[in-house]
Amino acid sequence: MLVSVIIFVTTCLLMVLSVLLMPKIKIKNFSVDTYWVVTLIGSIVMVIVSKTDVAFITSNLLKDSAINPVKILVLFISMTILSVFLDELGFFRYLANATLKRAKSSQTKLFIYLYVAVSVLTVFTSNDVIILSFTPFICYFCKNAKISPMPYLTAEFIAANTLSMALIIGNPTNIYLATSYGIDFLEYFKVLFIPTLFSGITAFVVLYFLFRKKLNEKINGEPECVLISSKLSLIIGVIHLSVCTVLLAISSYINVEMWIVSLASVISLFTFSLILNICRRQKPYIVKNCIVRAPFQLIPFVLSMFVMIIVLEEKGITSLISTFIGTDFAVFKYGVLSFLSANVINNIPMSALFSSIVSTVSAEYIKGAVFASIIGSNLGAFLTPIGALAGIMWNNILKNHDLKYGYLDFIKTGVVVSIPTLMVALSTLFIII
Repeated sequence: MLVSVIIFVTTCLLMVLSVLLMPKIKIKNFSVDTYWVVTLIGSIVMVIVSKTDVAFITSNLLKDSAINPVKILVLFISMTILSVFLDELGFFRYLANATLKRAKSSQTKLFIYLYVAVSVLTVFTSNDVIILSFTPFICYFCKNAKISPMPYLTAEFIAANTLSMALIIGNPTNIYLATSYGIDFLEYFKVLFIPTLFSGITAFVVLYFLFRKKLNEKINGEPECVLISSKLSLIIGVIHLSVCTVLLAISSYINVEMWIVSLASVISLFTFSLILNICRRQKPYIVKNCIVRAPFQLIPFVLSMFVMIIVLEEKGITSLISTFIGTDFAVFKYGVLSFLSANVINNIPMSALFSSIVSTVSAEYIKGAVFASIIGSNLGAFLTPIGALAGIMWNNILKNHDLKYGYLDFIKTGVVVSIPTLMVALSTLFIII
């Protein structure tokens, strides 16, 4: 038992160090993200040392249930591809640019418009896609406008990781924790919509007072001109994403699993797009770019973490942790602990671990513990760059644009914003539950 815990903790620490010190291994023109390599090696070592039956692990990974990791990965990657398709057409940059034009010379208006735009778009896509789409645009715009980009970059990052709580598809951690306990699309929305809204407002207020001096300066530059590369493709993409979201909302009522809905939507989207390419005698560059940009590196990472959690569960470690936590004030305990744990082992492994820990909680408190853990997994991204993959990607983009925003800078802002936002979210959830 102790050996399994040591291997798990060591793997998580090495994963964090790899992200901070050596995020990629480059061999000529080929590069590999180190975080999933570390977890893959850790899971293999853990299985060998613990002498866990491989057949037992395989049966758990492939079991026919909503928490099948393969189904969860298909759902998340499919939803990401639907959003990336729109991004490839310039949709998100176009909306951002239209929002920025409305602000004219007022940084305060710009700050408000951007926060609202990112919040709304995140609800229907995902935090990772929004951060990948908006961050470079904000960097370029602020450079042209000769204003500090940090108020907007920080607002974008925090809005994306707060409003990602609103729908089950907003974050892979939402999908995993919710589906693990049979929480469907509508039940999830009914419970977390109000906590998400209140926490989003709280985060905005804190951010505004944090950056109000910088926001008093005038904008001297002009927004760039952003064009949609294909309006027909855009219509096709928006329709597919909209229909997919509606079907996900009613999936439990029509007895169709969410991963099937999202996968079918991607297949249909690609089919329509390829037919359009053939008619126009164009190369399918958008479909190709969608496949290239899809987060396939999550597959070995998530599966490796699942394997380690299965071993910990088999050894009885997760039930011991659950007993230690107890059930008194479960919402606050699980919310705070998941929030802190995400910043030690990253929010995806944390979600897999907490899913197993929550399983031993009594029926009276289990839903509260699950929703609190979901809140912690999303808001945990605020505190340190390793709290979520979104933070890692965000920091890498800033480095590419020669923007200095160190680990301590991230934590200073993160502490100020995350603590009141987390407390508001958990307090609202406590009242609702």
